[in-house]
Amino acid sequence: MIRRMVTNPMPQFPAGFLWGVSTSAHQIEGAADTREPSVWDVFTAEPGRVKDGSTAAVACDSYHRSHEDVALLAGLGVDAYRFSVSWPRVASPGGLDFYDRLVDALCAAGVRPVVTLFHWDLPVALDWLERDTASRFADHACVVAERLGDRVAKWITLNEPAEHTLLGHALGVHAPGRRLMFDALPVAHHQLLAHGLAVRALRAAGAGDIGIANSHGPTWAASESPEDREAAEFYDLLLNRLFSDPLLIGRYPEGFGELMPGDVEADLKVIAEPIDWYGINYYAPTRVGAPHGAEIEFGGLSLPAELPFTVREIEDRPVTDFGWPVVPEALTELLAGFRERYGDRLPPVLITENGCSYQGVDDQERIAYLDGHIRALHRAVEAGVDVRGYFVWSLLDNFEWAEGYTRRFGLVHTDFETLERTPKASYAWLRDLLRAQR
Repeated sequence: MIRRMVTNPMPQFPAGFLWGVSTSAHQIEGAADTREPSVWDVFTAEPGRVKDGSTAAVACDSYHRSHEDVALLAGLGVDAYRFSVSWPRVASPGGLDFYDRLVDALCAAGVRPVVTLFHWDLPVALDWLERDTASRFADHACVVAERLGDRVAKWITLNEPAEHTLLGHALGVHAPGRRLMFDALPVAHHQLLAHGLAVRALRAAGAGDIGIANSHGPTWAASESPEDREAAEFYDLLLNRLFSDPLLIGRYPEGFGELMPGDVEADLKVIAEPIDWYGINYYAPTRVGAPHGAEIEFGGLSLPAELPFTVREIEDRPVTDFGWPVVPEALTELLAGFRERYGDRLPPVLITENGCSYQGVDDQERIAYLDGHIRALHRAVEAGVDVRGYFVWSLLDNFEWAEGYTRRFGLVHTDFETLERTPKASYAWLRDLLRAQR
């Protein structure tokens, strides 16, 4: 039996506030035999790369069961559904037909499509170390916009280029599995350039309402010592400002520009192409201290000793099944910090991902997590931050990258043997919250 958590009434958000949920193609679609391979297909085929040895060849089989997913979205009562188009699928004959049908079904159900053009599943023939991939991405954006642009409500160019750079190219724990450390910086630059070129391509194709989904979180120094504060500042530059400063103020943090390839000044003019809104994926803050010369395990990652910082635990906080600390008030802090730093250069904000991994269908921990974070978001809105929407990660339990099927972020439970979908307690809780907001 599912218990129902009783909470204080949620404060009302402004009229027109956009409520949604998010997924990504590689994590839910399956049907790998109907598209070209991606770097993730190659990566997961290598033994030892994924925690449970699994692949996303079937995942949630949303390619064949999208009608079930649309019904779940309609039942939940969200305004919008953020999903990604698989670049390898779009590049396959008839690949866009699937997304054409999905967008039509969403519109018929009264759910606005929000399309992410790249969510880490790069075609195997391409490489973010190569500048030409940025131009190829702009071509991809144009193809998708010409087919779907008349019905898509919002566009997201890239999802989390910071993680794709760090985890996939610097530390080697995500696809394509490279361990380049700081030699991975060109990957960051080429993704940002791809974003700017895609914004131009989308507008040329008549598409509008364009943003990006960057992951951000406050960085807290482990102590007031100069060494810890310096390490925390560097971490913040590397994981936050390296990916927001070029977009919002047209320059890299000091010292980074000269490390990037090509004509950086000319590229920054493209990277800073105006966007309509800025997407933030938020999960947790990070406590950072000076390096201590040893490898450290944190949040499922082994961080190498040669990094110029260490990540420390945030004590006296509950943690998710992923080991991530639950700190809702840090979302308020993050948004206030963005407004303070960027001022009028910061466009309206959407929270494009926020969620947590917990087991079970009676997921009271997820309800508490979402309740706390939505209230923290409301406090930021009350303080004057222009936040226009909130998307929960994720609709379904899915393939969680290098963690395989061991982590469950969904509002809906997926049985990966039968592919049956079962709404969790958090699904009912969010459904009721959305009804109360209208």
